[in-house]
Amino acid sequence: MRIATTARWLCVLGLMVGLIQTAQAAPEVIKDVLGRSVRVDLPAKRVLLGFYFEDYMAIGGDKAFDSLVGLSRGWFVKSRQVVWEQYASARPTLLDVPDIGNVQDQSFSTEKVLAAKPGVVVLADWQFKALASEIPRLEAAGIPVVVVDYNAQTLERHLASTKVLGQLTGETVRAQRIADEYRQIVETIQQRIAKANLPRPRVYIELGDKGPAEHSYTYGKNMWGAMVDLAGGNNVAVPFVKDWGPINPEQLLVVKPQVVFIAGYESVSRPDAMQMGFGVPTAEARRRLQGFAQRKGWSAVPAIHDGRLHGVYHGATRSLLDAAQLQYLAKAMYPTLFTDIDPDTTYREFHRRYLPIQPQGTFVLNGK
Repeated sequence: MRIATTARWLCVLGLMVGLIQTAQAAPEVIKDVLGRSVRVDLPAKRVLLGFYFEDYMAIGGDKAFDSLVGLSRGWFVKSRQVVWEQYASARPTLLDVPDIGNVQDQSFSTEKVLAAKPGVVVLADWQFKALASEIPRLEAAGIPVVVVDYNAQTLERHLASTKVLGQLTGETVRAQRIADEYRQIVETIQQRIAKANLPRPRVYIELGDKGPAEHSYTYGKNMWGAMVDLAGGNNVAVPFVKDWGPINPEQLLVVKPQVVFIAGYESVSRPDAMQMGFGVPTAEARRRLQGFAQRKGWSAVPAIHDGRLHGVYHGATRSLLDAAQLQYLAKAMYPTLFTDIDPDTTYREFHRRYLPIQPQGTFVLNGK
């Protein structure tokens, strides 16, 4: 009798487990940042990632590494080779993940995507638009495409993208915690500035990859431009540059920026280009930054005259990691309002809590 009862309970238990597993495997409909309803098996077991490598890893945690079946390495490896090597050292299996090419240089291969047999393809908004003619091929093959967007550099898109990545990786609680922390940083910045009711300083920000001799990209409404706006600055490039591009040097002198930021990567080809990031000594970053202060006519720029020239890390843009850069922008623009905030600590602490590598180098820099 006992044996029969036990057998019946085991049978019931087996059915319950089967139902749970079936429910877990059932496709769910999620909304991406474009408002598109996409049916995906969650959590996704075979992910092909087009961009936002560090955000995917931070949100998905260690398990997210094992779900990658394809990756667009191009931009990340080219511009942040030192950082990529650290990730590959921490998780050597990354080197086995197929590279499906890069949208920027038109090497992106739909054939490689199909060959990887992903359960979902995750693209940046700008990638989705650039690949408009290829998306139907993926969807016809039964591969769902989900769009996220940290490039917009808005609080809304950052939070929405984090939620989507949390759903895809099955780490909804972790994603919500990260989103809440990011929201708190942005709201603290904005609330203090609103309460102080100070004039918005005139700000100029430039990617210093070409060195002082040539004005490189500045930013209008997106990326660093959007970050300046989010942190309470008056971006002087807005009337002259829509998205990104160089500003006329004479126009810049006329608008007289009160605060100047020069952004840099680790990988630079010119000895005088701005260099920031992993493995970059502060003294070297400062030497390069001071080269920009010597530009023709810049001695009359209020920011240079007042010692308000700063270095920032371009590798931390288009990402949740930009929280520390936002803090630094705000602190440089409103130094009396943020004496209690340490952006460098914010950046390192995020890595300690959410990523497998620990940053050593220069990520923010006061040029004084």
